[in-house]
Amino acid sequence: MITVLVTAMALIVTPTPALAAPGASYQNPVVGTPNSADPWMSYYNGNYYYAATTWTGKILIRRSATLAGLKTAAETTVFTMSQPNAVSNMWAPSLHLLNGPNGQRWYLYYSAGPSACCGGQRQHVLESAGTDPMGPYTYKGALTLMPNNGWSIDGSVMTVGGVNYFVFSAFNNNGGFENGGLQSLFITRLTNPWTPASLGIIISEPTLAWERVGNPVNEGPYVLQRNGRTFLTYSASFCGTPDYKIGALELTGSDPLNRSAWTKLANPLFQRSDANGVYGPAHHSFFKSPDGTEDWIVYHANDSTSQGCGTTRTSRAQRISWNADGTPNLGVPVSTATVLAGPSGELGNPGAVTVQRIQSYNFQDRFVRHSNFATRIDANVTPALDSQFRVVAGLADSTAVSFESVNFPGHYLRHNNYVLRLEPNNGTATFRQDATFRQVAGLADSSWSSFQSYNFPTRYIRHSNYVLRIDPVSTAAERADATFRRTS
Repeated sequence: MITVLVTAMALIVTPTPALAAPGASYQNPVVGTPNSADPWMSYYNGNYYYAATTWTGKILIRRSATLAGLKTAAETTVFTMSQPNAVSNMWAPSLHLLNGPNGQRWYLYYSAGPSACCGGQRQHVLESAGTDPMGPYTYKGALTLMPNNGWSIDGSVMTVGGVNYFVFSAFNNNGGFENGGLQSLFITRLTNPWTPASLGIIISEPTLAWERVGNPVNEGPYVLQRNGRTFLTYSASFCGTPDYKIGALELTGSDPLNRSAWTKLANPLFQRSDANGVYGPAHHSFFKSPDGTEDWIVYHANDSTSQGCGTTRTSRAQRISWNADGTPNLGVPVSTATVLAGPSGELGNPGAVTVQRIQSYNFQDRFVRHSNFATRIDANVTPALDSQFRVVAGLADSTAVSFESVNFPGHYLRHNNYVLRLEPNNGTATFRQDATFRQVAGLADSSWSSFQSYNFPTRYIRHSNYVLRIDPVSTAAERADATFRRTS
């Protein structure tokens, strides 16, 4: 009689919130060698646009309707350099759609120098003829940013209060490492997209131990803004080491040109993961998912500790999240073996609910969480992101659901020998089935939910001694253990 009751209840499906619509699945790298260091990416008008360092006199852009498609997208030459002392070694292109004297245009900033690398690097900018990121482009000029037109690289535009600022990297003594210089971050206001109002003003030097591995370096600044807060993220330490990483400043004062208005976050946001085989993950930019609901990072990294600062680096992308205190959480760089869901809203699919917690019915102060990739129900989860999941369309059946970790993108709740763990998607059919569940009316309370295993339909997610498993359910206590609520 109990079996009949459970089966009948499983057939009563309660309405579920709209699921997020992830894009086409992909694996990192999104773009391979050789033109894949120092990546910039954005989604605009139905396509992703991608540019990176070429080490040559050419600037190349890729375009694709999906993130996955960038890997095989054609490289289009949008500009060939021929300016004095700027015919080679193109680094770190950064595109920005800005209002200029000629209306709204794309401005493409880049570092370049002579054929001999690398002391001749200076900043330059191009302007598009219209609003197509593919151009055509015309050369607008070099940006004089340092005394005696000194060395400068890695520039990008940050807009605060409707004012455009140019942020870049240079030496604090304009002289280089050999003269005891610190490669630091500078800022200036732009009077128009190709004209700095003044020479750069220093806002950050590499003074912390994690910024000084190999050489003391702050470079690659790129803005990240949310809920009225401005973070200037940057790459730290020498790019030739596996400890190249990402840090951040926050604008805590009112004037971006005032060094005291910036507060440096004490710890790096993103760094090597030996467990995932990712080294030197940095020099990055950020972009939104097509539906605007998700924030994403694109960065370069190496596959071994011995690879350095050259063409071995490949471009990788993953979704980021936000901490409860409003600071960015970039997570951990994902293994290239992990299959990731593409950005929400790709190919016109609208996004919806992206982040939820899963509350226990009979221990309502406890929520599903992962701890060292084991899963259980706990109260007062710290960090809170360990109990947050993206509830997405089922990996094996889009009418079901899967649960992706917020702080470990590409990792899903998956049963293995009936025990639930957080594991990276390895792309196999078995993994997809093990990580897929049918949401049905709660076995203990139909206003709640239960989650039936996709490939073992007689079993449900339940907690036993607070540990999550999939088990057959028969008693009232077991039904309570197998009942949950998705909550924001």
